[in-house]
Parts: sequence; structure tokens; C-alpha cells
Amino acid sequence: MENQQTPTIQDVARLAGVSTGTVSRVLNQRPGVHPETRTRVLEVVARLGYVPMQAARELTGKGDTVGILLAPGVRRYIPYFVLLFEHLSEALWQAGLRLEETPTDPAGLPLRPAKGYILLGAHDHDPRLEALAQAGTPHVLVGVYPGAFWVAPDDEGGAYAATRHLLELGHREVAHLTGQPQHQAGRERLRGYRQALEAYQVPYRPELVLDGDFSTLTAYRVVRKAWEGGLRFSALFAASDEMAVGALAALEDLGQRVPQDVSLVGYDDLPEVGEQLTTVRQDIAEIARTAARLLKEALTGVRPYGVRVPVRLVVRGTTCLKEVGG
Repeated sequence: MENQQTPTIQDVARLAGVSTGTVSRVLNQRPGVHPETRTRVLEVVARLGYVPMQAARELTGKGDTVGILLAPGVRRYIPYFVLLFEHLSEALWQAGLRLEETPTDPAGLPLRPAKGYILLGAHDHDPRLEALAQAGTPHVLVGVYPGAFWVAPDDEGGAYAATRHLLELGHREVAHLTGQPQHQAGRERLRGYRQALEAYQVPYRPELVLDGDFSTLTAYRVVRKAWEGGLRFSALFAASDEMAVGALAALEDLGQRVPQDVSLVGYDDLPEVGEQLTTVRQDIAEIARTAARLLKEALTGVRPYGVRVPVRLVVRGTTCLKEVGG
């Protein structure tokens, strides 16, 4: 470098044209980085002579590893979790901690010790929370759990806003693609959908709720099967962008135009997945920063509390006014 200051991770990220989270993933040999990007980052690291502070901490025995625990049955490499992992990695790096995915037993309990844990895939009667609490191990749940440190998006409010948007466009036959109702996100988004229907005095119809399993392929199959079986709706709220993409493909294959025939709303606003959709935007980076902050507080013995992160509706081209007589 032109100056003689010690290079930083920000210097590496800037010269490589990536985020600091991506640099962290490369240096910690984690998946989810394109080979060309990995090579470019390593070339910049070598050129700058960058020595990660985390590596220095580990050499002096002061490294703090944070384990990430996914609930049983949760798919690891869906776009939402890949993006969340990257933001968590960056946020924890800035906090002097290193993130790594931890092997688990069938109940989702860790098989490798760590300074603390971040738990993903919140669901009812989660044994991970009770076990970690009994062991006195600091942990943060991305989800909601009274008595623990937790952070979660306003899923109920986001689903309400999405459904209200469709109702205000004149739609009354509004279907909902839910996902894994045993998990909190799916259940809260279903609740927000039902609350919006109630607020607008639209009867709740169970047959209009389709289980898409938070999967693009499953969403495609259930929407196509329902439509071919005679179910009709003029609007659809999907509880994730991935399911919305599957629904969009199914509707197009069925000869239905989006949004002229069926308006469609997703949830998450994922890059390259939801960028063409009307959708509910989660601030995934803020969720990650909050999780890192809460874990630092958990490590110092602060009394547990939870944080709700706001969401907002982003209107794009997949929703429109219901056609008269349509």
C-alpha cells in the first residue's frame, strides 16, 4: 500500500470489490463464495500482506468462535440463509467473534463447543433453547422466545401489510402460500394474513391457504395442482420470495397473466430472487447486526430481551388493481 498503515479487512473488501462479509467467508474457508471471487480475494490478501485480526487472536488463544445452529429439517443453502450467514459473519467479525456452522445431533443440539451460539429456524418446543439455557451457554435466537435473547422481523405486521395491499387493490379472493407452519415465521405470516382479511371483513377460506414448504418447487406444484383442481383466486400472497417465484412460474404455465389475472406478493426482498416482485422487505443486515450485539450482551451476563426489526412493503410490477368483472 502507498501508506504504511496496517491493512484492514475493509481495504481487502474495497480492492476486491466485495463486502467484508465475503472476505470473512473466504478467510474462514466457508462455502457460498464463487471460485473466481474467492481467488480474487486471496490475491488481494496476498498483495496487501493482510493478516486477519481473528487469526492473531487465535494464535494468542483469545479467539472466540460463535456456532450457528439450524433447527432440524431446515434447508441450509436457501438464498435467505446464505445472505443471513454473510451478514452474520460480517457483524460478528466486527464484534471480534468468528462464525462457524456447528454440527448437531438429531435434535439440533451442538456437537462442538463454542463461546456462544446463534440459533436459526425457530419452532415450537425447541429443545435447543432449553438445553443451552440449562447449560448457561450464551445464545441468541433469530426468532421469538420469551426469556431468551432473540431478534426477529415483524413477520405478522409484514404479512398484514402484504395482504392489505392486495385487498386495497380490490381483490377479495386472496390465496396464501404458507411455509412450514410449525415454524414461527410461517405461523406469524399466516396470522398476519388472517388479521388483514378480518380487518377488511373478508371471510377466511381454509382452502385458499396452500402449504408451499418455503420451497420454489413445492410452491409451483401446489399452485398448479390447486388451480387445475378448480380453485380460483385473483391474488396470492406468498410467505417467501422463493415460493412467489414458484407460484409465478405455475401461473404462467397455466396461462394466467401476472398481475393482470393474478396479483402476486412475496416476502423477503432477496437479491436476484425478489427484485421483480412486489414483496415485503426484511432488513437482513440489521437482523444480523442485532443478533451480534445481543450475543455480545449475552456474553457479559445482561438480562435477556428481544428485538423486533421493522419490515416494509415494496410495490413493484406483480400487483395491480383487480379488473372489473375479473
